Amino acid sequence: MSETAVRSIEAHFGGLEDSRADLGKRHKLQDIMVIAICGVVCGADNWVEVEMFGKAKERWLGQYLDLPHGIPSHDTFGRVFAQIDSEQFEASFLSWVQAVFEITEGQVVALDGKTVRRSHDRGNGKAAIHLVSAWAAANHLILGQVKVDDKSNEITAIPQLLQLLELSGCIVTIDAMGCQSEIAAQIVEAGADYVLTVKDNQPQLLEDISFFFDLAQQNGFARVDHDYHRTVNGGHGRIETRECWTISEEENLQFLRGYDRWEGLQTMVMVKRQRRIEDNVTSETRYFISSLPNEAKRMLQAVRSHWGIENSLHWILDVAMGEDDSRVRKGHAPENLALLRRVALALLKQEKTAMVGVKAKRHKAGWDENYLMKVLGVT
Repeated sequence: MSETAVRSIEAHFGGLEDSRADLGKRHKLQDIMVIAICGVVCGADNWVEVEMFGKAKERWLGQYLDLPHGIPSHDTFGRVFAQIDSEQFEASFLSWVQAVFEITEGQVVALDGKTVRRSHDRGNGKAAIHLVSAWAAANHLILGQVKVDDKSNEITAIPQLLQLLELSGCIVTIDAMGCQSEIAAQIVEAGADYVLTVKDNQPQLLEDISFFFDLAQQNGFARVDHDYHRTVNGGHGRIETRECWTISEEENLQFLRGYDRWEGLQTMVMVKRQRRIEDNVTSETRYFISSLPNEAKRMLQAVRSHWGIENSLHWILDVAMGEDDSRVRKGHAPENLALLRRVALALLKQEKTAMVGVKAKRHKAGWDENYLMKVLGVT
């Protein structure tokens, strides 16, 4: 580990409020935070494993941390992270991301929700936590997360998350839950563009867009300002074809009931995806609205980037970092541990010298202190 890494963690996470009583405080919050981050980077998926990592690396960690009473116990890690205010922790994470990673203009930022399935506590009537995350597609980087309130849904969490982010010049993509006129207006006000999925929760809009595209196709898109792009990808016996049509011009968009409610709306979009595996063929059609201009290629790239969040984020969190199997449940600990995973994932993704997956990188960081320093040295 480099002193720069420790200073970076301290600068952005050191301001967290420590609610522990001074009399019984044996371990510095900064030490607990650094050990937890390093532990999760190196493969620890719960507090027992974080403690085991700390004890195995105590001599090495002692070069950079005070450790006045050695390595904290797993119970201490659990109590501290249960008490840390999750909103403060999220704000610290966002501050760290903005200071360390550059988000390029025009980048797709995908907002999507994920449930941490085993974080429920039925004995205390606590449901599994559901998090909405913002994912920078090109950087493969989490920009922030917000926990959905137990008696609410993503519609209330998405505006909170958008408010935290610096989105100027970005393209924000959201699934159907976020297809709300207020959310579209908030994105435009932030200086960004949107691509919003239209499904049954906006029945009139879905009906109008699908009808207009059906009519346009029947007439070969005659006298309709449109664009078209097609991609074909294959491998391992699979062929996937994606086609995208975009339609613009105000006179066409005014066909949509409630058109005036959608701030910045420029384009309606239809994407058809067909997947062929030997003789088995599946297909689906999706519709979108966007503030982007009438460019089918750019629109299809944005849509594909959003679909990638399932493989590039959710799959990695579950398979390589064990998120769905996590049984951490007390207080704020489930969302704080989820955020630690995202800190670790950001560091691992930015390290480019090891040409292996995230799970293998975690093993390598745990085995090789020099490699762990490379991972942390990104900061």
